[in-house]
Amino acid sequence: MSAPDAVRRPARFGACAVRLWDGFPVSAAAPDPQALFPGKHFISTVLEALETKTTMSGALARRYLQRAAMAGVIIGLMYATNYAVIAAFDAVEIDGSSLYPLGRIAGALAFGWALVFIYYSRSELLTSNMMIVSIGAYHRRTSWGRALRLLVLCYVGNLVGGLFIAVLVRFSTVVDGAAFDQMVASVEHKLAYVSAGPSGWTDLLVRAILCNFCINLAMLLVYNGLIKDDLTKSLVMIMSVFIFAFLGLEHSVANTVLFSIVGLKEGIDLGLASANVAIALLGNFIGGGLLIGLYYAYVNDDSKWLRGQEPQA
Repeated sequence: MSAPDAVRRPARFGACAVRLWDGFPVSAAAPDPQALFPGKHFISTVLEALETKTTMSGALARRYLQRAAMAGVIIGLMYATNYAVIAAFDAVEIDGSSLYPLGRIAGALAFGWALVFIYYSRSELLTSNMMIVSIGAYHRRTSWGRALRLLVLCYVGNLVGGLFIAVLVRFSTVVDGAAFDQMVASVEHKLAYVSAGPSGWTDLLVRAILCNFCINLAMLLVYNGLIKDDLTKSLVMIMSVFIFAFLGLEHSVANTVLFSIVGLKEGIDLGLASANVAIALLGNFIGGGLLIGLYYAYVNDDSKWLRGQEPQA
């Protein structure tokens, strides 16, 4: 039940006027629960989405993998576009200087559409699911074991989709030339975090935390029911991905796909790549699962407040 629908007209409970909130009688003199717990609609929407995802990852696991694979395909195409746009701007020189800085802005904006395509195609992306399963586990709508199974299945699907794009790119000239050079330079930069030792690991972890914080903050705004039109929802998602791409934040799925593309065409240090993805996964879970998921699940948990507000007969 969503928060707006849960508030009903005052009723009589003993000698006191009361209203109902999520089926509980609340004194009419008490503060408006909707103002105290404005994220109830967000939580209920996420829990409904979790039920669908849990069912699909169980009885319909093959179809769930296909939906997750499509997210990997979208990430692969849009991330490659990001680097192609950067390369195109970098090739333009004005007064002895290239337009590389503008290319990074344009590329990040183009990549921003990836989350929009994933959301509206109902594909399954690991990083947003980190928030969803964390909220579900907090409200005991799923166990951490089942949540982990869903996340692993989703990551496998994302990986399969990314590998599909990597194979297509391997046997084509889609990203040959300057675009591929940009991708190789990005991979070298990402792997350098791992080879740099603890200071690089910390840098990578922080970038991964901030990355999924941005992504799931956008999904919170999309799910909370306050934004009604698709244009604004799209702009919110585009902006969140723009921030992570432009600032060089670390996304575990995007890195996996990028490493697959470069690895199949040129080779890659699997040890460094695996370590990068492992640290990025941890950071993404902290940023999306803990800082957004568990944080907002707790902030909007009205159970204790309701027990203290029940009027006396």
